[in-house]
Amino acid sequence: MSKINLIVLFGGVSTEHDVSCVSAASILRNCSKEKYNIYPVGITSDGRWFYFESDQYDLVENGAWEQADCLSPAIISPDRATHGLLVIRESGVETIHADCVFPVLHGINGEDGTMQGLMELAHIPYCGPGVAASANSMDKSLTKQLISRTDVRQAAYYLALRHEFDKNPERVALEAEQEVGRYPLFVKPCSTGSSVGVFKVTDTASLIEGLRSAFQYDEKVLVEEFIDGREIEVAVMGNEEPVASIAGEIAPEQEFYSYDAKYVDNSTALYIPARISDEAMERVREAAITVYRTLGCKGLSRVDFFCSRRSGAIVFNEINTLPGFTSISMYPKLFAHCGIPYSELIDRLVAFAMERYHD
Repeated sequence: MSKINLIVLFGGVSTEHDVSCVSAASILRNCSKEKYNIYPVGITSDGRWFYFESDQYDLVENGAWEQADCLSPAIISPDRATHGLLVIRESGVETIHADCVFPVLHGINGEDGTMQGLMELAHIPYCGPGVAASANSMDKSLTKQLISRTDVRQAAYYLALRHEFDKNPERVALEAEQEVGRYPLFVKPCSTGSSVGVFKVTDTASLIEGLRSAFQYDEKVLVEEFIDGREIEVAVMGNEEPVASIAGEIAPEQEFYSYDAKYVDNSTALYIPARISDEAMERVREAAITVYRTLGCKGLSRVDFFCSRRSGAIVFNEINTLPGFTSISMYPKLFAHCGIPYSELIDRLVAFAMERYHD
């Protein structure tokens, strides 16, 4: 059986650029060299594309790949006749056929449907959900609207718009307070991940300041009800018949699972399985599949919930269509607990991508 030509995209023009590089390094280290011809392609934070012709994946992880002497300018061509990578060399342009692309890109310009659109134009199989599912999952306000049509409970919220806030911050804050309820509240940009730009606020003054800060990342910001609950995550994988992993639990030492808690502060504890009842475990796994299907996801996603400490109610938080794949990330850890090691997980995700292409 011939090897699969796999392009692994990383970096990107996003606030989550650095996390993407760490995730990609883990994937590159765990890809079977017997099964794949691996082509790492990095995108700098200012949008330049390079084929990284090396297996020194530590350089990818720490961000030093951009200064390496093994870079060649390269792009994925939207031309279906190319069906792959164009590498620009001094001697001319080399074409590398792509059997599949793994876009290990978190956040905007990678997880929001833009990169998926390029793959659709090029007619190249790619891991993860398609254009519409990626866009609707990336924009938390659209996610909220779609999930409201299901029986999955979610936190109360208010959608704040930048142009209205700029005209009258006090009025926007008052409307949010009236719509959502008592403090504390959470302020979240609609289209960021890894808890970038997320703030916990405790009064009107901090709400206004939190909104002002969050609007630096997006034109739309959610003000959400605080749920006093365990932070629960479920990994989902598959196309027409998706499967949900056992649920895991995040127990941050910080006030909430912030960017630092995820990637800098090592004090956050992970519990697999989550410390919830068997009945709650069943309900959260069912809810994860409902969310996944409602948003039209394929391939993979991680669905996040709260389990109320008081009532045991399962409350949907958000979905990540290209979740972290670092060595400490929950998605690969959850499936590893279910008997699917990291390298096999990559194989399955590539297989799901190619299955969709052939269908």
